[in-house]
Amino acid sequence: MLSAIHRARKSLGRSFLILCAVVLSACVPTGGTATGPATGAGGAVQVALLIPSGSGQAQDELFGQNLENAARLAMADLSGVTIDLRVYRTGGSPAQASVSAKQAVDEGAQVILGPFYSEEANAAGVAVANSGVNVLAFSNNTAIAGGNVFVLGQTFDNTAQRLAQYAVRNGKSKILIVHDRNVAGEVGKAAIERGVAAAGGSVVGISSYEFSQNGIVQAATGIVGTARSTGATALFLTADTAGALPLLSQLLVDNGIDRTTTQFIGLTRWDIPPATLALPGVQGGWFALPDPGLQAQFQSRYAAAYGSNPSPVAGLAYDGIAAIGALARSSNGAPITREALTQSAGFAGVSGIFRLLPNGTNQRGLAVAQIRNNAVVVVDAAPRSFAGAGF
Repeated sequence: MLSAIHRARKSLGRSFLILCAVVLSACVPTGGTATGPATGAGGAVQVALLIPSGSGQAQDELFGQNLENAARLAMADLSGVTIDLRVYRTGGSPAQASVSAKQAVDEGAQVILGPFYSEEANAAGVAVANSGVNVLAFSNNTAIAGGNVFVLGQTFDNTAQRLAQYAVRNGKSKILIVHDRNVAGEVGKAAIERGVAAAGGSVVGISSYEFSQNGIVQAATGIVGTARSTGATALFLTADTAGALPLLSQLLVDNGIDRTTTQFIGLTRWDIPPATLALPGVQGGWFALPDPGLQAQFQSRYAAAYGSNPSPVAGLAYDGIAAIGALARSSNGAPITREALTQSAGFAGVSGIFRLLPNGTNQRGLAVAQIRNNAVVVVDAAPRSFAGAGF
């Protein structure tokens, strides 16, 4: 199922070193009331890192260690600021996340980085809502965003807007949405509808399928028929590689979809796992991903420091520390306010530029890639500023 819904994949979803640690604009807004705890002098800031370790699940331990490693890597790259990092293990539990968030604030935390799962982040945000402390969660679930909670993960809206803009610019403006008939599919469908509307395209139809092998088989012929009757120039799919995508893409081709006139577009990453790239049905498809060059640099740096490759979520912790450090340095120790966090210039992260929005969601500079001959080819580079194409 889609990564925004399932617990194990909610946080999925960078030049490096100095660039990663600076705000893209030298001007950080100074307005706003400082309601949070006072910071230390001279650019020092106490950060609470909430990680899912302690649940007894191997995946939570892996993600937790990766997040802590990446945060410490970011701290080593900062200059002119001191990060006092306090690590709290939540065990992936909303109840424990709530307790940990309160404890962190009581112990002087000025900002909370994490938790990992969306239910945890929501609980942590509620727990410290009256403290003035902001929560930068490792989630892409926009349902929890708002108030003092920000999500750092790549959102469906961000991806849908980026791909819809690229599609419309390249003559693929008549979109047929194809989605799983479940909560995840409905969330994805809504994001695509908003993205297509913002790009100036048109949704010419919506097709869905029961989220089962039999449901996909039964729906394939009808989806192809709808694509033909509506004159769709693109099919925007919510299916992911761990769910319907392998079977659905192949059945659409087998049932006669015209790939010369109808473009496949994916709301999720089609390159994870790498074996997906060899599937016949995804050849030629478009999807969005973080700046691959910057991400490769981060992966190399992480591997050199820790002896293993980082999981996809690790970069979110680096991004959070980079943003916090840049703001702390620029404000010379003043509290980190919502106004500072949401400054429009954004920040540079280990997978590209990003900025936090007042509604708690985010925008990220994404590249558009195409699968060609079982390989990923970037067809539209990730923007390096928020004034460029792609926004």
